[in-house]
Amino acid sequence: MAGTATRPAPTAHSKPATGDFENATYSKVTWRLLPFLFICYVAAYLDRVNVGFAKLQMLNDLKFSEAVYGLGAGIFFIGYFLFEVPSNMLMHRLGARVWIARIMVTWALVSAATMFVTTPGMFYFLRFVLGLAEAGFFPGIVLYLTYWYPSARRGRMNALFMIGIPVAGVIGGPLSGWIMQAFNGVHGLANWQWLFLLEAIPSLLLGVATLFMLPNGIRSASWLNDREKQLLEDNIAREEPASADHSLKGVVSNRRVWWLAAIYFCCMMGLYGVSFYLPTLIATAGVKGVLDIGLLTAVPYTVGIVSMILVARNSDRLKERRWHLALAVSAAAIGFYASTLHSGSVVLSLLTLSLATAGVLSAMPVFWTYPAALLTGTAAAAGIALINSIGNLAGFVSPSVIGWMKEVTHSTNAGLVVVAGALLAGVVLVLAQRTAARQG
Repeated sequence: MAGTATRPAPTAHSKPATGDFENATYSKVTWRLLPFLFICYVAAYLDRVNVGFAKLQMLNDLKFSEAVYGLGAGIFFIGYFLFEVPSNMLMHRLGARVWIARIMVTWALVSAATMFVTTPGMFYFLRFVLGLAEAGFFPGIVLYLTYWYPSARRGRMNALFMIGIPVAGVIGGPLSGWIMQAFNGVHGLANWQWLFLLEAIPSLLLGVATLFMLPNGIRSASWLNDREKQLLEDNIAREEPASADHSLKGVVSNRRVWWLAAIYFCCMMGLYGVSFYLPTLIATAGVKGVLDIGLLTAVPYTVGIVSMILVARNSDRLKERRWHLALAVSAAAIGFYASTLHSGSVVLSLLTLSLATAGVLSAMPVFWTYPAALLTGTAAAAGIALINSIGNLAGFVSPSVIGWMKEVTHSTNAGLVVVAGALLAGVVLVLAQRTAARQG
């Protein structure tokens, strides 16, 4: 399998590296990989959730209901779910460079095609195909990072990659607002059509760049010397758990994998509540202009960036995951519930939504240290994808429930209470996780 990144056993003659050399080597890897992966994730997340901004004008132009929007926003994750595990298995077999490039180019083309939507059926179909196209990107990168970093460094590395989500919000909010304000009616196209077209271009260019920027693994990194490669390979091989199950069958029958998938589902209920409805919630608080809404959406995401880095760094420093994860998810639940009590105030809405956003974003890099420590080899490819695909079904449930409840109650508050309840269920599962891990 030419593209597969392998994890050789430590060589008999290898010696522990000095701290300075080891830190310098990991710094070199980080500066080579993380900025590019981060930029790719910003583009990916922007194309996934820019429908939340398009909604501000798209629904009126096309005469779509809130329920149609909620279903269309969420149906992305059905396609995502169906192709997630096969996609990660293919990446493990074919290599990250070609497969990540394929993912990015196809999702860019499908995202741009959303500008041609005229009916609910077309909207559903393109969102479903977008999910198929993007499936495998996030879990593929999480898996890819396990090829390079031992578990003690993964919390920080996951955070550096995953801050692409809040940065997409910080950049994407003002950018989307500006596009919709500046391009409305240009060449006969609506502002939301320009939004889908222009924001697909970075993903297309980055997909092509991936073919030249991303090595499949340590051995194929031309910018590392032999001593550096050996250090990285030895560190990965030393910590591989003796009890690790390498088989796909072992993943499906592993109760801890399903337990983690349930926890992740609860966390994603919160993430996609923010991603698809933050512009709407700010508009509900009394902000009218699309550019003003875009600028204000950057506030919760900026808070999320800071909290994400601080929580991940502290979790790595203390080598503690469980309570960091539980407290982050608890903060998100409190923030969502509190936002329903102050939906008429811009300032209080921003404060409570910032707490919700910071909590759910801070949970993500800490959570993803669990599967990477539990699984290796083919099992890691399948297990990470399985957990992510099941968890991301919340991306279908969350906007669908909020949209349906808004249709029925004429308010997003009932849907946000459901999201807060799901997050609290996640806290219970996190705190029970130690017992489940003992039972295996």
